[in-house]
Amino acid sequence: MRVMVIIKADKTSEAGIKPTKQTREMFAAMGKFNEELVKAGLVLAMDGLQPSSKGKRVRFSGQERTVTDGPFTETKELVAGFWLWQVKSMEEAVEWLKRAPFDGGTEVEIRPLFEVADIPADVITPEHAARMRAVRDELQKKAAKP
Repeated sequence: MRVMVIIKADKTSEAGIKPTKQTREMFAAMGKFNEELVKAGLVLAMDGLQPSSKGKRVRFSGQERTVTDGPFTETKELVAGFWLWQVKSMEEAVEWLKRAPFDGGTEVEIRPLFEVADIPADVITPEHAARMRAVRDELQKKAAKP
């Protein structure tokens, strides 16, 4: 099972990376945790995101596209970073996440990814399902290359 572990943004992450003792300690602890995840073979991808002040939003309405520059004021709806994990179960993902060195009310969400098999047969044709699998396989091959 693949899951996305979504680290929610807060005032600190939206302020950007400030060189402080606390920031250095947090990065060191997170680095150690990430090494454990990689050694356990869970990590498919991971990264942090820059503050929303450096981002944009695109709203779709029919043929109209509206672009809004960051920053975005409602931080509880923002993402600060993510992991993409391959786990045996949601319970395994939760147990790993409990070990993460977060503090201060950080909120993290775990969501399973849709697999082709999760899409009802009356929604997707067998041909489309095969194309989706082929694309996913190709992406995994590219990701495995150094």
